[in-house]
Amino acid sequence: MTAAVTTPSKEKPAQRAVPGPGRLASAVRHRAGRKLLPLAVAAFVLVPLGVVLWGGGSWPAGLTVDVSGPLDDANEWVIDNRESHPLFLYFLLHLSNTATDAVDAVYNGLDALGWVGFAALAVLFAWRAAGFDRRGAKTAGIAAVVFAVCGLLGMWDATLLTIALMVVAVAVASVLGIALGLAAGLSDRFHRMLRPVLDTMQVMPAFAYLLPFVLVFGTGTPAALFCTVIYAAPPMARLTALGLRGADAGVLEASASLGASGRQRLWTARLPLARKEMLLGLNQTIMMALSMVVIAALVGAGGLGEEVYSALSTVDVGKALAAGIPIVLIAVWLDRTTAAAGERIGTSVPGGSRLLHGWRAWALVAVVTAAAAAANRALLAPTWPEGWTYDISTPVNKAQDWITEHLASGVPVLGGTEVWSENFTLWVLNPLRDGLMWLPWWALLLVVAGLAWLVGTWATALTSTLALGAVGVLGVWTKSLDTLSQVIAALFVTLLLGFALGVAAARAGRFERWMRPVLDAMQTMPQFVYLIPVVALFGVTRASAIIAAVVYALPAVVRITTQGIREVDPAALEAARSLGAGSRQQLLQVQLPLARPALQLAVNQGVVLVLAVVVVGGLVGGGALGYDVVKGLSRGEMGVGMTAGAAIVCLGLVLDRLTQPGAGRSRRRHEG
Repeated sequence: MTAAVTTPSKEKPAQRAVPGPGRLASAVRHRAGRKLLPLAVAAFVLVPLGVVLWGGGSWPAGLTVDVSGPLDDANEWVIDNRESHPLFLYFLLHLSNTATDAVDAVYNGLDALGWVGFAALAVLFAWRAAGFDRRGAKTAGIAAVVFAVCGLLGMWDATLLTIALMVVAVAVASVLGIALGLAAGLSDRFHRMLRPVLDTMQVMPAFAYLLPFVLVFGTGTPAALFCTVIYAAPPMARLTALGLRGADAGVLEASASLGASGRQRLWTARLPLARKEMLLGLNQTIMMALSMVVIAALVGAGGLGEEVYSALSTVDVGKALAAGIPIVLIAVWLDRTTAAAGERIGTSVPGGSRLLHGWRAWALVAVVTAAAAAANRALLAPTWPEGWTYDISTPVNKAQDWITEHLASGVPVLGGTEVWSENFTLWVLNPLRDGLMWLPWWALLLVVAGLAWLVGTWATALTSTLALGAVGVLGVWTKSLDTLSQVIAALFVTLLLGFALGVAAARAGRFERWMRPVLDAMQTMPQFVYLIPVVALFGVTRASAIIAAVVYALPAVVRITTQGIREVDPAALEAARSLGAGSRQQLLQVQLPLARPALQLAVNQGVVLVLAVVVVGGLVGGGALGYDVVKGLSRGEMGVGMTAGAAIVCLGLVLDRLTQPGAGRSRRRHEG
């Protein structure tokens, strides 16, 4: 599930002549050459100066600031004053109680329906959203299978609690996102102000959202709900603004010519034209909320996420899988339902089905649900029958033992999963980490500044350098470099596989059709779930965190690469073919150079997604900053946790600026 949302412009760019591959490569070399000479001169001056003034070694202790102590003091103050200070009594306590009451009310309402009534509601809701037709019946069938499996695995109550949290979080996040999107869609100034905020929120891993809310609200439902709302609202805001700003100018002009006021144009033209984008935003908000609700189990959210977390903490793969399967199935149900609803927008309703359209259809859903709930209470137990459950943890754990015994090592030619993990750690992770730590701190700052200026502007270089310097000031330089080495290693593997698969999918339609359902399934899975099979195969190691990050980030890289190569101007390809270029030459000299913006976006999205899961990998042996965040959340050590969280945000900012330079965005904006 992607924590990052890409919102390409809907406006058609003006037709421009496409530069030839040689000219494009020459222009790139020329721009790089203009910056390489100043960089070489700066390095010639600054490197000897750094050696003389600071020598080598890690970040000096004299340049650090202890923020963990004040943060721990702030946490103690919050705990001591939570029940007496006016700020809590008259504001924050009301928010906390409202959040708890809202989730409890939804959970009690769903529980009161009984398992039959709730299953009927889920199935009918999916059917109604997708349309009461044959295609809608397929979506309803998915819902029926999803909740049958949840019950059979013994996760019915945990599923209800997760869905209750989801309902409240998505409702609030959607309202907040729509409000921000409306303001950004109607005001250029607000849009410019909101964009960097949303960009920063996109870079922040999910873990970083938990810490400040735990500091204020403590562990429990309120912290989980509020951090989920903040995490899930940006896609709704972005896509609402995109839909409003991309509305057909001709329709708006016609509406204005008929005397419609600004408010009337908004309700009768802008919002109807933006419905598809807004529904896509709702889909993304739902997926991100589900991902965050699962991660929020670390702060006492309960539900399926808590089952996964408790199982992973004891390396009980069978129990983790029993809770992970319902999470994946719920994600698939929600994704298919909202996607089907989006595809129905703008389609005509057959005359014979008008009775099953609009408010009549929703009334039918309510009546049938009420009847099913009444029948459940009269004839069956309200909770899922205990005899209808099946414990998969024992056979799964036996399968894991077999895998460990037969596939971990000693496999002819291949070696085994344990051998792969050890070799990857020995020959890739350790040298990369040791190399970063061997570099003097000032040299690493110079490298980041040089790379950022080479690909961007002075502002890019300054932002990246200050963000990396902040990591040292926070006193977590060594752990941050350990995390950075994991991100770089995971990103390298992700891009290697992603570009190869993306190119293959773009050039072979059959392969792309085969890959599509696999990528769809991978993109709907929350971050936590990726850890389960990886732990089963590779154990609790740093390499496990890397592998989970690669699998999580791969779908986005493959999709963006495929789309970028396919959208290369056919005229450029035809010109290359007319000059006798072969298939390989067309790829290397035309398609890849012209798809550079898409490839750059793929790198950027890969960085963001890899960083998110490498941090979560602290649960399965990743160590470094991720472990500190988990430790801070689980043991109440807010100073350690929030310091690590701030360092993660700074690393994310550095990597984002290096892979999505401001200058490139500025040029594309002016050219488009």
